[in-house]
Amino acid sequence: MSRVVIRFAGDSGDGMQLTGDRFTSETASFGNDLSTLPNFPAEIRAPAGTLGGVSSFQLHFADHDILTPGDAVDVLVAMNPAALKANLADLRPGGELLVNSDEFDSRALTKAGYDASPLDDDSLQGYRLHPVPLTSLTVEALKEFGLSRKEAQRAKNMFALGLLSWMYHRPTEGTEKFLKSKFAKKPEIAAANIAAFKAGWNFGETTEDFAVSYEIAPAADTFPSGTYRNISGNLALSYGLLTAARQADLPLFLGSYPITPASD
Repeated sequence: MSRVVIRFAGDSGDGMQLTGDRFTSETASFGNDLSTLPNFPAEIRAPAGTLGGVSSFQLHFADHDILTPGDAVDVLVAMNPAALKANLADLRPGGELLVNSDEFDSRALTKAGYDASPLDDDSLQGYRLHPVPLTSLTVEALKEFGLSRKEAQRAKNMFALGLLSWMYHRPTEGTEKFLKSKFAKKPEIAAANIAAFKAGWNFGETTEDFAVSYEIAPAADTFPSGTYRNISGNLALSYGLLTAARQADLPLFLGSYPITPASD
């Protein structure tokens, strides 16, 4: 493939921003051109499982120069019914749809406004549907770590990241190094997240549900050799404000409320 648009979507606590950020970093190190669009709910932590609480991270990467995060989504990863309902309209016909089937119980479906499970009727027949029990597979993969079910299932985003990394031939070393650094004071949690990440990769390698993987070559002809920065809009805005204040020789005051995405 020459380009692909992927969107990770779930509750605010599902770690979709971290998942998207890690996929982005590995994609950048691989040499693809890319553009991202993190999307945060406007509410202050809306109730879990509701449409208002859905958070997503979209990534467009290619083997050539690109300028936008993309429009129609080629791959949608939905961690619960609300994430599916809030984002399905953006998935192109025939696109890859990966859902966490463990979360499609009657309570979650009702919260999202479904009368019946879309996994059991024909409403998703226009897509390549992959119902994967991400939660239970993650818990099973982490049995040896002695974590509670609640602690273990928090790593399901790493399972999803591993699976998508397999599908698109992303490097894995950077993510493992990142997890060791992030949880340096909790090595058992680092090891559990790495195990979940590897379990997702191995699931993609062995399951018959994913018959193919995809390759997007590095954008070798687009970038001259050198050192590049992975920069967010917030960081770019901060640099711009500081530079303008310095150039104008004026004091700078920023007043904001400390909630995502203003926090960083």
